[in-house]
Amino acid sequence: MHIKEAQSERHVLAITVDNEAGILAKIAGLFTARGYNIDSLTVADIAEDHATSRITIVTNGPPAVIDQIQAQLERLVPVHKVIDLTEEGPHVERELALIKVKGTGDNRIEALRLAEIFRAQVVDVTTSSFIFELTGAPDKIDNFIALMRELGLVEVGRTGVAGMMRGAEGA
Repeated sequence: MHIKEAQSERHVLAITVDNEAGILAKIAGLFTARGYNIDSLTVADIAEDHATSRITIVTNGPPAVIDQIQAQLERLVPVHKVIDLTEEGPHVERELALIKVKGTGDNRIEALRLAEIFRAQVVDVTTSSFIFELTGAPDKIDNFIALMRELGLVEVGRTGVAGMMRGAEGA
């Protein structure tokens, strides 16, 4: 294992920005220029007047690099606030996935049984396939997808992580 890999940590960044053209490209460019991957990215309008948006990014890197990225994000003019949810304390993360699985016979029965255990909803069904909708922590979704691979996984669509600090305080 490389030293860099041993120090790499997963971080969830919540970024409040002005809702303007090009801001997402600027933020993604910060990561690209430094050779760091964005594992998940979601964007949502958060103001009644549509003036601000929240960008949630999941990335991996050594703490010093995450601190550097956070500082550089804070210097961008349309950025209001950057919060590292991972560093701030207890937070909730959720993701939505659509998972298409083909199956007949025993595999079909097993896919439905596992979907019930994971509380996945069947949102489409044919005689040879299902589309499941699953909401939960990213690890839960990863585990469900791994099990479906063995049963006939066809396709996966994921929304990306949405995260929020626990408690009454806002991020």
